[in-house]
Amino acid sequence: MTGKRLISLLAYITTATTGASLLTGCGVLPGATGGSREPVTVMTWAPDQTRATNMPGMPAMAQTYARWVNSQGGIDGHELRVLTCNEQNSPAGAAACARRAVREKAVAVVGSYSQNGRAFMAPLEAAGIPYIGGYGIAEDEFTSSLSYPVNGGVASLVAGHGMQLADSCEKVSLVRPDTTAGDKLPELLNSGLRRASHRSAVDIPALEDAAEYTQQAGRARTRADGERGCVTAVLGERTQTFFDSFRRLPEQEEKPGSVRISSVLGSVDQPVIDRTGGPHSPFEGAFVTGWYPEASDKSWAPMRKVIQEHAFADNRVDPSDAGVQTTWIAYTVLKDVVEGLDEDTITAGQISHALDRGERIDTGGLTPSLRWKYEDMLGAPGFTRIVNREVTFQVVRQGRLVAQKPGFVDVGETVLSAP
Repeated sequence: MTGKRLISLLAYITTATTGASLLTGCGVLPGATGGSREPVTVMTWAPDQTRATNMPGMPAMAQTYARWVNSQGGIDGHELRVLTCNEQNSPAGAAACARRAVREKAVAVVGSYSQNGRAFMAPLEAAGIPYIGGYGIAEDEFTSSLSYPVNGGVASLVAGHGMQLADSCEKVSLVRPDTTAGDKLPELLNSGLRRASHRSAVDIPALEDAAEYTQQAGRARTRADGERGCVTAVLGERTQTFFDSFRRLPEQEEKPGSVRISSVLGSVDQPVIDRTGGPHSPFEGAFVTGWYPEASDKSWAPMRKVIQEHAFADNRVDPSDAGVQTTWIAYTVLKDVVEGLDEDTITAGQISHALDRGERIDTGGLTPSLRWKYEDMLGAPGFTRIVNREVTFQVVRQGRLVAQKPGFVDVGETVLSAP
């Protein structure tokens, strides 16, 4: 047999085999209508096992979401492949995760947590990879043209928290991280307090990874002491440590327990309350500002069902955790966009273009409808890309975070008024 005839025979066999595979549906996801659609690869990162804030539930929720959506035939016939990465709470770790996303041809980074925006956004921007639904902790999430935040970030939480405290607190002490990001928090809180003609909060910087906060706790209580005094701490995972130090302070001779405590979602949430005693937790009675409805709200039922059926007893995936909730919403955005594209191959550029041209996303009542056109953006200095400017006011009652005020509160004007 000549070389030319051998090549022709091999080509015929290959074509026949390929045709048979397509006809029999070989390699097609359960429920998919065909095998021609390429997988969609994305990444979710978050810090884990670090000395500061850890968010292991976010990558775990991403993997749970992938198991669920792939069991349904994928996203519009595309298998969803989720890469996860430990961001390590460091610029080097964030940059390494971003470079891996580029290297492995991720079309988006979805539902992730990092304070190191400058380190991760540059590699993503260079590769044209959109950042969908970050936690809202880094300023770059609200300034980069490739970032699509699903909440108003810490800025909206803290500004809204000032509004929440304004009705109940005469004097406020704020304990916050002694970091560049933390430096912005006093003015955001004060912008909310000023809506009720309040004096400014006392600013108390603290190390983000300290083992105890006795000195800061004592100063915070002293400065807030008196009728309707409040101490608020926004220290991420170390907020629990701060309030433990606060609880251990010697009782004052006059008006013991007269100072009320408060915080924002992510620093205090239902898992933290459960771990610290539930109804007997030091957070009982605390004011908390959140992005989303309380965890018992019926809008979370679809997420809870997915977790119950596909998390396989992974205790990192807590439906009450703000990181898990943000990841669910971010993947809801991704799913909606991919389905709207209706293409066999999905690229990063297609996703960002769809979001830029005004794809409106319905999150089932967990947020207002989301859209990232220019006219939808708040435009506040440092937070230009906020499109969800609403928060919820909650309070801890009998060990549960419940709504203090029904529905959402618009904090857009308050964020805009912060210097």
